[in-house]
Amino acid sequence: MPKLPGIGQKDAVRVLEKRGFRIIRQGKHITLSNGAVMVQIPRHTVINAYTMGYVAKVAGLTPDQFRELL
Repeated sequence: MPKLPGIGQKDAVRVLEKRGFRIIRQGKHITLSNGAVMVQIPRHTVINAYTMGYVAKVAGLTPDQFRELL
């Protein structure tokens, strides 16, 4: 199981913005891009660990790097 349980969508967006991602659109999901990679984050109060692990992987981060940016 990934090591990123209990992270909210606002925290996830903040971390990705530190890595150069910008919000493209918002709806049921928040879509962010850095020009080369596009990431979608569900709009949940708490995002489960598996989803957060996948978001970090797509963004090019390990769970430990993601946690350091929190």
